[in-house]
Parts: sequence; structure tokens; C-alpha cells
Amino acid sequence: MDTLVSGAAKSTGLTRRCGAALRRLRQIGPVAMATVFSAGMLAALPAAAQVKIGFITTLSTPAGYLGEDARDGFLLAVEEERGRLGGVAVQVVVEDDKLQPAAGKQIAEKFLQSDKIKLFSGLIFSNVAAAVVPDLLAANAIFVSPNAAPSNFAGKGCHKNYFVASWQNDSLHAASGALAQNLGYKRMVLLAPNYQAGKDALNGFKTKYKGAVVEEIYTNLNSTDFAAEMARIRQLRPDAVYQFHPGGSGIAFIKQYSQAGLKSTIPLVVPMPGLEARILSAVGDDAVGVIASSHWNADFDNAASKAFVEGFRRVYKREPTPYAAQGYDAAKLIAEAMRATGGKVEDTERFRAAMVKAEAKLTRGNFRFGPNQHPVHDWYQISAVKGADGKLTLKTGAKVLTNEGDPYAQECKM
Repeated sequence: MDTLVSGAAKSTGLTRRCGAALRRLRQIGPVAMATVFSAGMLAALPAAAQVKIGFITTLSTPAGYLGEDARDGFLLAVEEERGRLGGVAVQVVVEDDKLQPAAGKQIAEKFLQSDKIKLFSGLIFSNVAAAVVPDLLAANAIFVSPNAAPSNFAGKGCHKNYFVASWQNDSLHAASGALAQNLGYKRMVLLAPNYQAGKDALNGFKTKYKGAVVEEIYTNLNSTDFAAEMARIRQLRPDAVYQFHPGGSGIAFIKQYSQAGLKSTIPLVVPMPGLEARILSAVGDDAVGVIASSHWNADFDNAASKAFVEGFRRVYKREPTPYAAQGYDAAKLIAEAMRATGGKVEDTERFRAAMVKAEAKLTRGNFRFGPNQHPVHDWYQISAVKGADGKLTLKTGAKVLTNEGDPYAQECKM
């Protein structure tokens, strides 16, 4: 079945096989907009028969690869069904929010008003989600997050049309706090960007870490210069450091931490965004010795994960990150609701009820929605190791937490 790539890619005038079109998206890199739909299905059915999915994500800035991976994972699930999800033809409309709340809000308004979209995904950063999600929910649209999951939408501010396929922000870091506790670190310095997800990060870490927090340091969002922070860490001399800086910021932090000579004397603990395939590729040997927690890794031994990893490598010619796995999982959850409702997203109550009951086989294996429609799943220790061939890889170690939800679920009243 053919796939047409339009929007920012429209000027190419090319129609490709679905896999080739997805590869073209990857080659384009951060694009302003790319709409993917089934040309064969378009010829057979009226446009109204296709369900539009608005995918608002971050494709530019040093953190743009996070959105690129989430997008590519999502589109891989669509490719597997040859332009469908759950047997329903879909049109995925992708736009770059540029990590700017105002830009994300503007895109959402256009999708809602001009394109009449009722189903959304894609958001990566919590500051953009804070601007976009309220508008989507006010319009009775459904949002399925492949990444961003700030605390203000998890507890008293939860909503029946809001789903998270990744993790709640705090729980991502609570797993790292449990890991640091298990490793026996008594005194730690904590660092994160100064925005909602950064604050959730350190709060989440402290829920499971019972040692002394020597100092909390908040950095500028998207910063890539940590000279002052390195000097402060050296001065404080903690047992270990915990840092959360996704994307390009995380790459810069690990490199500078190693260059400053700190890694050899003060262990570095990070959450999943601090140690994944792209970061490993960028920092190389500087990643060896860094300890992370994650809900998924490419070496997971379950059928869904193996199929995803094989497909992602084949189509995109690179290693998948957890962001890609989360995008794929978000699409698989949507597919189950599509299958159960025949794609009738406009019947919001029926569609959301199907989402709640979705039993998709996800890459992480164990998964269910908690009462606030955020994940309940397992967490593992991850580390960078060198194989016999000298090649770096991420290896899954011991399980850190089992069937872990988030601290806000009990406050949610649907």
C-alpha cells in the first residue's frame, strides 16, 4: 500500500511505499510538518473514513531527537498495519512545537478548529503540555501522551480524556531514587532543569531515596554549559550525583562530568532520559560507569519488544530509544481502542472506555493503567557495558520496582 508524505515534505512530490516514506521522514529530520496517510485507502474511502491523529511534538532544538524518536515509533506501528491502527485507516498529522508552549498551543488550536481533530499524541516536554493539554481537554478531545506526564494532570487535575503511555514524571525519578537507595549512597547532590518536569524529577527521586540531599541545583532548560555546576559538585563532594537533563543537555552533562574528572570519583545516577541509545552513541566511553533506571531497554525478552526493535532497526537504520518505544506503545494502545470502537473517536465516552480496557502487548511487558490512567509497570537497572567486540551497549540488570504506579493516583477522582 502506498503512503504519501505531504506538509513540509510535500515539495518532494514523491509517493513511497510505507516503509520508504517513514525512512524519508527520518532523513528529513526535524520537520515543520509532515502528514502521513494511506494513499491506497484514500482512493477507496471518503476522507471522513480516515481518523486524523494530531501529533504535536518537539523536533527542533538540541532535544529534537526525543520527538523524532517518539514520532518514528508511533509511525512504525502505523506502518505495521499498512496505514491503519486497529484496522482503521489513520492520517497522522505531525507538527513541531519547537519546545515552545505558545507554538504548541497555536498548533493545537489549528488542529482543533481547522482540521477538526479529536485524537492527539506526541507531546514531549511538560512545559508545552501545560499549555496544550487544557485546550485539548476543554474541546473534549482525547490525548494519549508518549512522554510528558506532569504531576498537575495526574492527581486532582486528572481528566477522563487524558492518558499516559510512558510514566508519570515523578515515578520516572522515584525509580532512580530507589536505585540510589539500593546502591547505598548516603549523601547526594541532585540536579534538574528549572521547569515543571525538573521539579517533579527531584520530588519524585526523594520519595524513594532516604539518604541526605546535600543540595538541589536547578539549571536553565536546554542548557549545555554546566561548568558552574561541576565546580559546585566538586566543592560539595557527595557520595553520588543524580541528574535529569533530557536530550542534548544530557549529552553535554555526561561529557562535561567525565571531562571534569568527577565520574571516576563520584558515581553518576540518572533516569532513563539520561542514558539511552542516542546518548550512548553521542558520549561513547564517557557513559561507562553511569547507572540508570528504566522501564524498557532494547534487550527486553518479550515478543512485542523484539518485534519493535527489529522493525525500528530495519526501517530507520538506528537503535531505538525508550522515546521510540513509548511512541510505539502509545500507538498500540490507541489501536486497541480503534479496534473496539471502529475508530469512532467522536463518541468520546465509548472511545475512552475502550482505552481504559486496552490490553495491548506493549514493549515493556507488564503494563496496566492506574486509576488516573497513568502506567503501573516495572522498573530496572540499566548500565552501559562493552561487549567482547568492544562495542558499547545498554544492558538490563536487576529489577528495581515491581507494579509501580505514581503518588498522585489516589488523588484522582474521575
